[in-house]
Amino acid sequence: MLPIIYTPTEGDAIANYSHRFRKPEGCFLDINDPDSIDERLSAYGEDKDIDYIVMSDGEGILGIGDQGVGGIRIAIAKLGLMTLCGGIHPGRVLPIALDVGSNNEDLVNDDLYMGNKFARVRGEQYWNFIDKVIHSIKNRFPNAVLHYEDFGVTTGRTMLTKYRSTLPSFNDDIQGTGAVVMASMTAALKFSNRDLLDSKVLIYGAGSAGIGVADQIVNHMVSHGCSKDEAYKKIHIMDRRGVILQSMEANEGQKPYVDDDADWEGIDTSSLVDAVRKVQPTVLVGCSTKAGAFTEEVIKEMYKHNSQPIVFPLSNPTRLHEAFPVDIMKWTDNNALIATGSPFAPVDGHYISENNNCFTFPGIGLGAVLSRCNSISDTMVSAAVDQLAKMSPKMDDPKNGLLPRLEEIDEVSAHVATAVILQALKENNARVESEERPNGGGFVQVPREYNQCLKWVQLQMWKPIYRPLVKVKHVPEIHTYQS
Repeated sequence: MLPIIYTPTEGDAIANYSHRFRKPEGCFLDINDPDSIDERLSAYGEDKDIDYIVMSDGEGILGIGDQGVGGIRIAIAKLGLMTLCGGIHPGRVLPIALDVGSNNEDLVNDDLYMGNKFARVRGEQYWNFIDKVIHSIKNRFPNAVLHYEDFGVTTGRTMLTKYRSTLPSFNDDIQGTGAVVMASMTAALKFSNRDLLDSKVLIYGAGSAGIGVADQIVNHMVSHGCSKDEAYKKIHIMDRRGVILQSMEANEGQKPYVDDDADWEGIDTSSLVDAVRKVQPTVLVGCSTKAGAFTEEVIKEMYKHNSQPIVFPLSNPTRLHEAFPVDIMKWTDNNALIATGSPFAPVDGHYISENNNCFTFPGIGLGAVLSRCNSISDTMVSAAVDQLAKMSPKMDDPKNGLLPRLEEIDEVSAHVATAVILQALKENNARVESEERPNGGGFVQVPREYNQCLKWVQLQMWKPIYRPLVKVKHVPEIHTYQS
């Protein structure tokens, strides 16, 4: 059912939201009416009624761009996945759309469009509105986890940084993508007997997804004993201009990764082949949406320096992939370790894993909800990465994928959540044990031993178990009539 409740179906539903509208779904907060925020939130219950919130302003939806209030559907879809994959009760979630205008002229000029018909608000007014939203959520639902979804490049990272200690917050586009890529990378390194801290990474595509991947690799390296400065030096990023150097203009997310111009003197920094020849990367990540960018020459150059190249072409949809697995395997004599951004068929019996965020955000979200953490720390995300990598089926059979199969997702989420909870408890970031059970049942006690904690997590997960339907044979009633 995943392709029906999520991509690709959901993209069409979002783009046509106003044309197919039937009834209100979720909470709409209007930048023109900031004083109504709490009143609108109050329709969804009291302080202990909501566990998980997905919020979007609709600016960067699923690769189809600015969709305005249609973004409510991506929030609904993600919450569907939180229930399906993470066991969060479907009655204890809240989708929120922030109506802050739209830069999609087709929407603004559409008579049926249901959102504000003006250009997307930026600057002080936008951030004042966001501040009111966040603090209203905090006051109304203090135990909720807040999940940011499909915000724009200029807002998503700032929002996560600014508010992650106000409410336990998570940005799936930045942290979820980075975490699942890091788990695939960890599994590939373990399978090929290489060390994380010896790795060199080249990321082709320096937008929010590429920088999110880079940030998670840095966080993971730091949590495994590397300094931040050393970690930054192990990662090189390229955008449409080429390798990003100190002399070039870079945004805040890119700045830590810029390379010294002197190190690239005499090299064509706009050429991916030359960049691969210079860096000799252990891992090549594609987040460029530039179809076919990982050419035969690029992959073979990487293979010269790396007997088991780790190649992650992640751009969506399939037609925008940097390379197809069948070609990468052919160019590396079936020695490449691959994970992709879309599903692909096996190649010569080698299963190709999809770097699907479903492997990370439901488990991290469930762990955050159950631990009642104050914030979702980088080390909690790293704990999730390590646990997911431990579950790689590649260790059992070289032809298996780097990640578990999606059919096992609820079990995977339970394990990921367990790792997150234990890490939160370890760093005194959890409040669950200060909560009293209802009806005088004492205080919550979370087992510290992994398997016992896993059982505790599984008991908390909502499952769609309904009363059975029993077919009853109909026996006509015989009536006796008397005159």
